[in-house]
This record gives sequence, C-alpha cells and structure tokens, in this order.
Amino acid sequence: MQTVPTAGKTPETVVDVLVAAARTRGGHEAYVEPATATTPRRSVSLDEWDRASSGLAGRLQMLGVGPGTVVAVVLPSSIDYMVAYAAALKLGAVTSGINPRLGEAEMSSIAARTRPVVTVVDDELFPLWGSSPAGPWGTTLWRSEIARWSDGPGPAEFPRLEADDPVAVVWTSGTTGLPKGAVFSHRSLAAVADGTDVLSEPGDRRLSPLPFAHVGSMTRTWDEIANGITTVITPTPWRAADALAVMETERITVAQGVPTQWALVLARDEFASSDLSALRIAGTGASRVPPELVAEMRERLGVPVVVRYTSTEASLGTGTRPGDPDEAVAVTVGQAVPGVEMRLVDDDGDEVATGEVGRVTLRSPAVMTGYWGGPLTGVGADGVVYDREATDAVLDGDGWLTTGDFGYLDSDDRLHLVGRANELFIRGGYNVYPAEVEGVIGEHPRVTQVAVVGRPDPVLGEVGVAVVVLGDPAGPDPYDGLLEELRSLVRANLADYKAPDRLVVVDALPLTSMMKVDKRALMLLLDERMGA
Repeated sequence: MQTVPTAGKTPETVVDVLVAAARTRGGHEAYVEPATATTPRRSVSLDEWDRASSGLAGRLQMLGVGPGTVVAVVLPSSIDYMVAYAAALKLGAVTSGINPRLGEAEMSSIAARTRPVVTVVDDELFPLWGSSPAGPWGTTLWRSEIARWSDGPGPAEFPRLEADDPVAVVWTSGTTGLPKGAVFSHRSLAAVADGTDVLSEPGDRRLSPLPFAHVGSMTRTWDEIANGITTVITPTPWRAADALAVMETERITVAQGVPTQWALVLARDEFASSDLSALRIAGTGASRVPPELVAEMRERLGVPVVVRYTSTEASLGTGTRPGDPDEAVAVTVGQAVPGVEMRLVDDDGDEVATGEVGRVTLRSPAVMTGYWGGPLTGVGADGVVYDREATDAVLDGDGWLTTGDFGYLDSDDRLHLVGRANELFIRGGYNVYPAEVEGVIGEHPRVTQVAVVGRPDPVLGEVGVAVVVLGDPAGPDPYDGLLEELRSLVRANLADYKAPDRLVVVDALPLTSMMKVDKRALMLLLDERMGA
C-alpha cells in the first residue's frame, strides 16, 4: 500500500504524473471554466486538483469504491468531472464516463453492463435520477456534494497501482446500435501522451468542444498533466460567439472544432476585432473540410490548420502536419502520427496497393485493451471481464485494430477516407462509399452541406440519395435540374454508378452531440419524406 508515489521514480500511472506535477508546479492552472453571462470564472490548479481528488477519494472509498470497481460519471465537461475522474484513478477504480446527452436506452444499457458502485450525477441535469434512466447505478453522489467531500482528509492509504491497471471505459457513439465500451489502461494513456504530436506543447492553453466523456479527453490526461497544458472548457451549449470570446480572453494557443463550428466562428461580425494572437495552431476533423474553409482559416487565424482522425478504440490515428498544402488538409486525414502503424487491407486481411480502397487498420500501444464485458460478478466486483467475441472481431493477436472505416493511401502515404463499413451500400452489385461521393458533391457552389445514404430499390437493390443543404436558392424553382448537375459532377470525378439517383433538400442536417451528421436520424427523416 502507498499514499503517494515514490519521489523521483519514473511515472508508471497517471496518478504518479499528477502527484509529481502537483509538487513541482502546483500553482499551474489545470482546468478553467470561463466566465459566462450567468456564472463567474472558475479554475483549478494542479495542486488543488490533486488535493480535491484525494479528498473525494476518501468519500468514494467509504461508499465501497476500490480497485477494479466502477465509478460512473454522468456530468457535463467541468472541473467537477475531472475531480471525480482523478479520485477514481487514485482508488484503482475504472471510470465510466457517460455523456449526459445519451438517450435513456443507451444509459440503461451501460449501467446494466458496468454495474457501478457509485454514480456521480449532475443535480440539474437529472433531478429525478432515482427513477430514470433505469439500471443498477449503485449509490448516487450528487455533483453538489463534490465540493464538500473534496475538502476531506482522503483515505489513510491508497492502493498500489500498476501500469496495466484499467482506468477508463469510453463508450462509442452508438449511432448504429447500443454503445460499446473501449477499455484503456495507464499504459494506454502514456502511449497517447507520446503520440499527441503538434497539438501538445508545454504550457499550451487548449480549447476543445469535445465532451469529457469522449476518448479525446478521457485518454489525454497523462499528456495534459505532463505538458502543463491548461484545458479551457468550452461553455455549453456551444455557441460561436462564446467560443470566440473564450479564445480571446483565455489566450488560447490550441483551438479545435469540427468544420461547421469553425465556419460559424469565422462568420461572426466581431471576429475581425478579436485578439487571437496567442493562437499557434487550429485543429479540425470529424467530417470533410472544404478547401476554401481551410484557406480561410489559415489566412484569417494566421496559424497552421491540421486535421486529426482516429476511432474510439484506437485513441490515436492519423493527422496532417503544419505546412501541408490546403488540399491535403481538405481531402485527406494525413499520415500516421508518431507511434502508430497503419495498414489498409482487403476482406482477406491482405494489404492493398497504394490507391486501392481497403479497410483502415491501426496498431499502437494506445489502442484499447478490449471491449468492456462487465465486472466479474454483481455490483462492485473486482476486475474487468472483456467481451472477448466483440474484441476479437476488431483486435487481433498482433495488436492490429480493424476500424469501421474504408480509405486509400496516396503516393505521400496520406489517408483518404471514403466511408464507414456500416454506411457502405451496394448499388447494382457495386460498392459505394458515401464519404467520397459527399466530397465531390460538396464542391458544387450551391451546396453548403451534404450527406449521402443508401436506400432500398426494387431493381438495383440500393440507390444513393443525396441529402443537401443549399445556400441562397436561385430562380423560381431552386431544385430544377440540380439532381442532374450533381450527377454530372460525380460522374466527372468518380465511377458513374456512384452518382446519386435521388435528391432531397433540407434546411439542416441532423447532428449528433459531436456535431457529426447523425445518419440514423437522417434515415428516419427520409422514411418520413420518401416512405419506408
């Protein structure tokens, strides 16, 4: 048993890194909740975070939390979220971060599989938590109680932790079914820190719209502590005006957002008068980035623009680099980042040639240890049981992770994504990957947003439907001839069978909580518009 890591030892766990950082640069800000119209600015330094998490760990231990047990955290991105996460880390527990925006069925499924000893819940988000959502949630610890227990003395002793101990289960989006939980260890988080690349420099002040339950936050803790990075929490709900104000007042050096968010930020009237001189790099991804937006971002922000790609299970993947041409940032997701190997393979697992479409596979020490299967027995059981069937389906014995994405490599080894396995449709016997069709249609001057999906067809099996959002309508019938224009554009760039057969114009595309196009909601919309 030990209370703190041995002074001067090589860190093996996130707790080692936090305790050491609290000792050597304790006054450095770790997290900031910016001031809003209704709340004052709030921050926590490294030593305050360390002390608060130890105090809360004392309360969690009293409630039965220990090595291998589960603590569910159902909170918005906040200092309180990270205090709860660090408290669970110190006790050797596994944190199940849950985005409060998940649906009731998704949450209930997570509870049934993890059976947490304690669930930390936001008072305002879930005033009736005792009855909904359903599931074995263990003891409820309200967010309003965290400050009280954070002042406590903490446990007399902390358990001894090992590098391979599991620390977090991160849930996939669940857009095509119930979420799966990717498990990560201390060793995984150390590997992430080694591969974070240009988005992390010592002393950075980072603004990211990712919810803390996302893999982009849950697995970055080691990196952020070791590099003295201050995470500035984006106010929710996200608004372009708030993001721009925070970038200025908090002297943000690294800002990240999906293309839609960046377009809205650049469109703000006050952008021209905002002082963003602290910014050193801008990150984007999650969907296609129009070349003109890349050029505008680079010119008006005055910093390099980079794209990042990964999956929940991989944690690290690919990225473009500062200095890459705008076209590479717009149409590729870059090369494998440091520490990551990438191969594109066919259905037999054989590597495909440059330029040929294959399934993206990744290998690195940052890859998940497996999919969550549950604790050994009952609420609070020690240890983790993996869903071996689900894990083996994507992670082989050599450490190669098969993602759900298809793509191809160009002559510079940059990855071009063409679609996800669960979005692929077969038109007349030919595979169509929606992402590459969307990339072409997005070049049409009247199209501001596009999503392509497959729909049943009695003759061809499936056909492509282009769902688009238009800019200013032109003429008395803004849709007249547009489908043929889009079909001609696609045929000029891709195989003719990839041209969409139908067109649906909407005011806005449905988005997930991560501001990606929600293909499941889109299919329901098409059921209403076109018939099932």
